[in-house]
Amino acid sequence: MLGSPRILFVLAVLVALPGALFAQEPEPDQDSKMNANIGFPVTFPVGSTSDFTHVGTGAVAGVGYNFNQHNAFVGEFMWNWLYPTEESLQPLRPFTAPGDLNGHSNLFVVTANYRLEFNRHRVGTYFIAGGGYYYRNASRTAAVTPAAGTACTSVWLWWGFRCSGGTVNVTQTSSSFPGGVFGGNAGVGLTFRASNESRYRFYVETRYHYAPGDTFNLRFIPLTIGLRY
Repeated sequence: MLGSPRILFVLAVLVALPGALFAQEPEPDQDSKMNANIGFPVTFPVGSTSDFTHVGTGAVAGVGYNFNQHNAFVGEFMWNWLYPTEESLQPLRPFTAPGDLNGHSNLFVVTANYRLEFNRHRVGTYFIAGGGYYYRNASRTAAVTPAAGTACTSVWLWWGFRCSGGTVNVTQTSSSFPGGVFGGNAGVGLTFRASNESRYRFYVETRYHYAPGDTFNLRFIPLTIGLRY
């Protein structure tokens, strides 16, 4: 689990890089009004989310509009495959027919973001923040039929079960439970241009995502490596 003070320190250092590193360098010519990116995140769950899932992988793609050299709009779609922890599966296993169980979560995120950028000839940095819709489908390899009176805990809620009166609703039989909430994100990144003439940049980005829900809060930090235009 990543500590909040450490995360805030890293973000603060990266945000401060433009003035410290590039104050004396002239800006390159950037005529294109369109921007696009594709990347591959490694997603680290934080807070209570790490009780249910391990580090995940996926893909992200975006397209947007550059208002000027520093300000841009970016619309993004991100998919993450989240691997469950053993602790999140163990309470459910006694209630399956074979007595064994596995599963995963697909997380789909669509966001609209503002990007403040400081690019130079070879290296740049940026701040990005926005909000959007977070949709998660929790799938299991076997149907789970909880016994009457099973105490409701956050693990059951993570896997899509509903509770009433402090116990799990025993009428649910589906092995897949989708659900979505609105949330927000903020982060920083570094860009690297292969040559002064190229419009393409490699980028490394870290972003904090938070999506509050009725049953639990979804929190994670993707570390993304990709290519931008």
